[in-house]
Amino acid sequence: MTKACDEARRLGAWIDDYQPIPGVPDEMIGPDGRPRPHWSTLLDTLAQLGDDGVDQRFAAAARRINDMGVTYRVHGEARERLWPLGRMPLLLTEAEWREIEAGIAQRAELLDLILRDIYGPGRLVTEGALPAAAVAGSLEFVRPMRGVEPLGGRWLRFYAAEIGRGPDGKWWVLGDRAQAPSGAGYALENRLVLARAFPSLYREMNVRRLAGFFRDFRAGLVAAAARPDPRICLMTPGSWSETYSEQVYLARYLGFLLVEGEDLVTTEGKLHVRTVAGLKRADAVWRRVDADWCDPLEANAASRLGVPGLFDTLRQGAVAMANMPGAGLVESRALMSFLPGLSRRLLGEDLRLSNIATWWCGQEAERAEILRAIDDRAIAAAFSDTMDSLGGARVALGAELEPARRAALIRAINERGMDYVGQEIVQLSTTPAYCAGGLTPRPFALRVFAAATPDGWTVMPGGFCRVSDRRDARAVSMGAGAQSADVWVIGEKPAESATLLPARGETRVVRIPGNLPSRAADNLFWMGRYLERAEATLRVVRCLCNRLTDPQSTAMEGRQPIERCERLLIACGVAAPTGLRHPGAAIAFAASSDAGSHGSALAVVLQAKRAASIIRERLSQDVWQLIGRLELRLQRLASKTPLEAEILESAERSLHTLAALSGLMVENFNRVAGWAFLDLGKRIERAINTSRFARHFADADPTMDTLDALLELIDSQISYRSRYLAGAALAPTLDMAMLDPFNPHSVGFQARRIDEHLAALPALLDDGMMEPQRRLAIALRAELEAEDARRLDAARILVIEQRVMALADVIADRYFSRGGDNAPADKRSKLA
Repeated sequence: MTKACDEARRLGAWIDDYQPIPGVPDEMIGPDGRPRPHWSTLLDTLAQLGDDGVDQRFAAAARRINDMGVTYRVHGEARERLWPLGRMPLLLTEAEWREIEAGIAQRAELLDLILRDIYGPGRLVTEGALPAAAVAGSLEFVRPMRGVEPLGGRWLRFYAAEIGRGPDGKWWVLGDRAQAPSGAGYALENRLVLARAFPSLYREMNVRRLAGFFRDFRAGLVAAAARPDPRICLMTPGSWSETYSEQVYLARYLGFLLVEGEDLVTTEGKLHVRTVAGLKRADAVWRRVDADWCDPLEANAASRLGVPGLFDTLRQGAVAMANMPGAGLVESRALMSFLPGLSRRLLGEDLRLSNIATWWCGQEAERAEILRAIDDRAIAAAFSDTMDSLGGARVALGAELEPARRAALIRAINERGMDYVGQEIVQLSTTPAYCAGGLTPRPFALRVFAAATPDGWTVMPGGFCRVSDRRDARAVSMGAGAQSADVWVIGEKPAESATLLPARGETRVVRIPGNLPSRAADNLFWMGRYLERAEATLRVVRCLCNRLTDPQSTAMEGRQPIERCERLLIACGVAAPTGLRHPGAAIAFAASSDAGSHGSALAVVLQAKRAASIIRERLSQDVWQLIGRLELRLQRLASKTPLEAEILESAERSLHTLAALSGLMVENFNRVAGWAFLDLGKRIERAINTSRFARHFADADPTMDTLDALLELIDSQISYRSRYLAGAALAPTLDMAMLDPFNPHSVGFQARRIDEHLAALPALLDDGMMEPQRRLAIALRAELEAEDARRLDAARILVIEQRVMALADVIADRYFSRGGDNAPADKRSKLA
């Protein structure tokens, strides 16, 4: 068989059953019924791998998505879903991309000019080029922004357009995104996942790289800021945002500070970040919070996502923002009908990429046209995504409406036409999607991104592609059930390397990576506490199960450690279920895996994961992956009715995972403020837990068995036996648990480490006075160093435990925002 015949056979295995939809353009199959040339290399590579090879590559890609923590959240859902990356990319030639690129850059410039006029001189309205109702009718018209001159001169700095190919083969703009466009981070993550699955294929096909686009966007924000070495923030709505995973990734990738509204404060007309070192100047903000929620003083007063006074800092030119509040105005469908004329007026040229035909029903002639041809049009809200008169849907297709709804809609258009637009129904072109072991055509929409730079607009060579799960999706109704696809722009020559790293000598050397926001410090602190709390619970479970499976321990003389473990777990908030053959086993089972018991290891791990998710940009993928493994192991235990030995095995393996997680953080976490708060949380929680262990197992009437259990809980049996030939005695055991400065589990060791961390953290004032948290830490450390183990009893240990808890509260009051301002009122505070 010749090489040509062999290649034809392999290609046939992929495309023989592929049938494009009649009358609809297909990205892979040309008008001649054959694959387009730029698809042949991809199809041939997949055919050479075979079904098993392709499955293996994409199974690895799915694992990488899980390991990277690439997720999204459907509106209204509490849980996150794994990112749905499809197997087949969308391929576009460089020649075709140049046309798209020019059209998107032109459109971004046009929309920026429109925003400058609307919020500035207002000539478009006063001269009749744009009806006032088409502007003022939009909920995104932010009146407090009238007359504001943005720092850097641009209203629009990051723009996205939804485009699709229509039946005529041309690309059409389906919608504009300027409020807070999402998807760029997911596009980048798609690329990283597929590039690892097919590394050589990217090089062979000259796929253009994405890093240069993000580098240029960052350079644009730097140039717009007032200071030469600006602090740039990505302002997120928080961990409940539908695209929080993307925001975390972009902040980490670009080196921006991820902040929420409570992390920011306006002072003396400037925007500052609350940090553990006081207030630090914020010079530029990439906004992912909708404009109405940005400033409760001048927008939505109910907002907890914004920053009081933010609009005033923009008026004073104190901060650069992408995009300015009010930029979302250009997303309205009403405006789309005027863009062709506005392009000729403002740019002196026609649109390179046309809109889908749109008629705004706020004009008499256009309203009459839509009502005349309503069966051939899609009706949509002019200024919002949905309307009650459309049944809560994004669009209504006139020909598919029931008579009663159709009549109600016509009546609503006649009564208040300005709230509606009519649009041409355009069926999208299709691209191959991998379904049930083969390729099938599916409609898609492509979101393309443009960023303002000092040299004009730059367009991402690729984009965020959504592929429908239905064959007959229409341009205006596509959305739910879509998968994502990587977008490959196939270059005519090898792709140039691109990186976000600056050229040598362009940046100064620093060793402290910025200042830690108070909210991040809070979550790092509690992540450390929760992980240590989970470890303590699992140590008690292991201690209990070790004795439940030992016949001598269950005898009458060995019952004390079992009973004390049970009491300790119940005191920590574990409710024992029924159904296991031994009540101790039932308590151990609940303490390990009952998510409904607030003190269980699983419940505490879920809390740790929640805290970690808020600071995900500061954690490595390995840390996130290990927390996920710990959660999964405990959830698996919860799904069965285990024996004591199975509970013991689960506890031991979970402790191994926690040990790996602790070692990873010790070895790989940079020793700056973030590490200090993570370790502070761990040390405080360990001091509290060790004190509780000592009170429960070394009280006024201990036995050798209870003291041995205490040594097991603090992982000190080997150390004890190396020092003392006799069995466990009260004073030596208490010394090892409470005072020994060389034992990593003793309270004394924790007090020393806590004091060292607090000594290294920045002070708010340069007055030489010691802050309250440091005073408490020094007093606690000195007290433990001077203490005699022979004088310790349960009451004295409880006092020490309470002092550690009081120290934790003082640390929280000093360093964590708690909704207040953590900067001192006088002028000696550090404002930078």
